[in-house]
Amino acid sequence: MRGGQVRRLAPIIFGLAVIALWWAVAESGIIESYFLPHPIKVWDTLVLGWTEGDLRPATGETITAAGLGCLVAAVLGIPLGYAIAKSKVVASTFGPYLAASQAVPAVALAPLLVIWIGYGLPSITVLCTILVVFPVVISTALGIRELDHEVIDAARLDGAGGWDLFRRIEMPLAMPSVLAGIRTGFTLSITGAVVGEMVMGGDGLGAALAAGQGSTANVAHLFAVIAVLIALAVTIYLLLTLLEQISDRNRGS
Repeated sequence: MRGGQVRRLAPIIFGLAVIALWWAVAESGIIESYFLPHPIKVWDTLVLGWTEGDLRPATGETITAAGLGCLVAAVLGIPLGYAIAKSKVVASTFGPYLAASQAVPAVALAPLLVIWIGYGLPSITVLCTILVVFPVVISTALGIRELDHEVIDAARLDGAGGWDLFRRIEMPLAMPSVLAGIRTGFTLSITGAVVGEMVMGGDGLGAALAAGQGSTANVAHLFAVIAVLIALAVTIYLLLTLLEQISDRNRGS
């Protein structure tokens, strides 16, 4: 079996092994179903919630908030990362504040955003943006700094400069690094959206998680929502990884 096939099959095999272990433990009765529901019950809850319940619209709400946050973070983070890579003054000015923004947990920011902005999508989008902008800035700055200076100098000799150099040479070459930052950021954005929905209101998966808690906790429902979040994270990761691979191939050709 080739190395590429092993890399593709390894996560599938690991996932199946986890499910098999879960199934065996649930069947054995070692752990009560209240704490660890049977996979079949979780699957039935997931299917019912997706087809007749609120899981499908909730997933759409969470993706919308996370996607908007990631988009705003990219619009802000890519130019700032470029500026940090090009200017030591900009790096020393904004670097400490970017690092400080990651030291404050999302749960602490959420109540403040509710006071400043209000409940709902706008405040959740801002929270997601704050979480995502740091990895986008850092990955963009690293991608620009690691460019081959001989290629840049050759482009300048050919007359490229300013916007043309950025658009045609620097950004295409740095795109794999930028996409890696966006991939990491989008995962954080999903987390931020869920936390925001639990604290700041909304109709997304965070609200669905909150609905499964309490004195009458529906553990199967919680597992079903978590399964949707895992599926979302894996799908986004794979899509952005594919974009990175395409960018690498285009850069090499």
